[in-house]
Amino acid sequence: MLGVMADRSLRLVLVEDQPTILAQQARLLEAFGDELDVVGTARDGARALEVIEAQRPDVVLLDLGLPDIDGIEVTQRIKQRWPKIEILIFTIFDDEERVLQAVRAGASGYLLKGAPVEKIVEALHDVSGGGSVIQPRLARALLRRLQPARAEAAKLTPRETEILTLIAKGLSNRTAAETLGVSRATIRTHLEHIYAKLDVSNRTEAVTEAIRQGIIEP
Repeated sequence: MLGVMADRSLRLVLVEDQPTILAQQARLLEAFGDELDVVGTARDGARALEVIEAQRPDVVLLDLGLPDIDGIEVTQRIKQRWPKIEILIFTIFDDEERVLQAVRAGASGYLLKGAPVEKIVEALHDVSGGGSVIQPRLARALLRRLQPARAEAAKLTPRETEILTLIAKGLSNRTAAETLGVSRATIRTHLEHIYAKLDVSNRTEAVTEAIRQGIIEP
């Protein structure tokens, strides 16, 4: 089942250095024209930044193995210049270390190439709606690589804990707002407070840190 969709098509940029794979991705995703609008493609990092500058997509489906600028650096540059653009890593290898670096740089998750197109579309909608696409192995790796737990857990309010629990279940900001009967702006404000209290910068890190501190259940 697809995530909550916006009233308009999701604007998408594809970044893949292999022309055959890029053409295949575009063809498969363009079949979902009522949901997705592929507004640009690129085969290297420099071109990707030019296309994103011109098109300002909602989501970028990004290959890590680019021939010029590393995909991790491309992720950093996108998030620095256009923080509202979401990034989904699309890689042929289950490369834990590099995917972790990309998530730390601001990516909202990753999928392995070869995933069914329906799963790709669902993941794109999930990250566009404020969700994350993190496979269990990567979540465990994030837990392992975090610093030892603080002496005391962060003090989240009951509402903040409730919101973080919903986010941990994969709900987007929109769905969490509908579930709690509040606005998306309220959810965003609570998330900003949560990030500050947990000393993290995104929802994936927030969920992982809260699990590590025992604030929410895994």
